[in-house]
Amino acid sequence: MKPQSRRTFLATIGAAAAGVASGCGSSPPADPRRRLSRVGLQLYTVRDQMKADLPGTLAHVATIGYKEVEFAGYFGKTPAEIRDLLSKNGLTSPSTHVPIESMRKEWPKVLEDSRQIGHQWVVIPWLPEAERGGLDGWKRLAAEFNTAARAARDVGLRFAYHNHDFELTPIPAAAGAAPAIPLDVLLAETDPSLVDFEMDLYWVVKGGGNPSSYLARFENRFPLVHVKDSAGPPSHTMTEVGKGSIDFARIFADGDNSIKHFFVEHDQPTDPMASIRASYSYLQTLEY
Repeated sequence: MKPQSRRTFLATIGAAAAGVASGCGSSPPADPRRRLSRVGLQLYTVRDQMKADLPGTLAHVATIGYKEVEFAGYFGKTPAEIRDLLSKNGLTSPSTHVPIESMRKEWPKVLEDSRQIGHQWVVIPWLPEAERGGLDGWKRLAAEFNTAARAARDVGLRFAYHNHDFELTPIPAAAGAAPAIPLDVLLAETDPSLVDFEMDLYWVVKGGGNPSSYLARFENRFPLVHVKDSAGPPSHTMTEVGKGSIDFARIFADGDNSIKHFFVEHDQPTDPMASIRASYSYLQTLEY
């Protein structure tokens, strides 16, 4: 039996209590379905448009209906300019992506810029292939994340790591030992009070993982998710949200205790603006 989310559990016992109070214990439970209160966008989806016209792109994103954005570069704009553009368009930006090189070489500046803009999370989105070592390498990386996250916490920010599919590929194990999953190693070796994770739902599914299982096993470790869809195996072609095979309603319900921000993303859309509009249209009416 699938564990109930906190919301479903509370709705059920609330309905039961109301039935007892009215003298009718057979009343059906209240409908627990809900919709997303706000939909976000990872701006990497419209990176070419951002490079050409960042102010105009943010304005267009807001016109579609998005309330939150996640940055993947500022294209020469200062923190003050980014903050003002967000305010002008009625947007907030809970998080930003920065390369791991910036974490290692200019972390104090990254944190100060993020604080000025109003981000809450600074996210490492990618690891070069040379960084993807064996078990000891992933443990060393987790230790680095703990250190960087401690510095982020000291200035009022949160640190997070965003996965792809390679973190789901088992690490070859010594004889008699079970293979380790890199994502599980990072989750186990990082301090939950310091390090959060941003689950990319498409890449978890493509890598053979189960998003709902991760949300259940590591509750409250995934406050951020990337919402992108897959046409399914064997190609796992990326597509607009709602046009593929990923069961977002189930995942959102299972993540009700953990997920705080939902960012639409498509890495290679044919028409980026049409893509983000289609994904938004689906998500704003999705019930779960």
